[in-house]
Amino acid sequence: MRRILITLTTITIFLAVSGCAGPTGSRGFDTLFNGQNLDGWVTVGDDSAWTVKDGILTVKRDDMDGKEHNFDYLWTKDKYGDFILDLEFKVVEGTNSGIFFRTSDLKDPVYTGIEVQVCNSYGRNKLSKQGTAGAIYDCLEPAKNTIKKPGEWNRCILTCKGSRINVVLNDEQIIDMDLNEWATVKKNPDNTDNKFGRALKDFARVGHIGLQDHGRPVSYRNVRVKRL
Repeated sequence: MRRILITLTTITIFLAVSGCAGPTGSRGFDTLFNGQNLDGWVTVGDDSAWTVKDGILTVKRDDMDGKEHNFDYLWTKDKYGDFILDLEFKVVEGTNSGIFFRTSDLKDPVYTGIEVQVCNSYGRNKLSKQGTAGAIYDCLEPAKNTIKKPGEWNRCILTCKGSRINVVLNDEQIIDMDLNEWATVKKNPDNTDNKFGRALKDFARVGHIGLQDHGRPVSYRNVRVKRL
């Protein structure tokens, strides 16, 4: 009996140290942002709006115009289908941005990719498909508004497996979504409208992960991904 207990204790310690006790442990994760430069990322247009300093990736333009700079989104070179994306982001007053995934056409990201909303919704009571952090943009509002104050770091974990989309923001699950329920063009299951000319269930299940440049400041760090 003593030998068994020692073995189990040893295994438990190993799991805790190696980070295998939970889905976001280090095992199996690849670093997407190395904290030094934009290696591993591409844009269709110009990446000059993305700055790297002290391990932080930031959108910073001379004219923060609040416009969608669709060709200047930052994209992974590789494509991902089933995966866990684990990152931290920080917003300021007025931030409006997004994390895109499974995007099939980098020249048309807004209509060929799915977006997790990144914005300053701190303190707002009303949940929105467009204006609440963690929403699946225009499709599903989060269960709660869990974003921290502007200037504080937020941890977002996005899990995609088949048709299932899950978002955890600051340790609380706020999105549990089945894309197969979005079966009608320009309609959500709750009968509200969305902008998409193709039903979400028919979107590509493999594509690029991207960070939006919407002409407002937003910062990222500790960006990593694990294929499932």
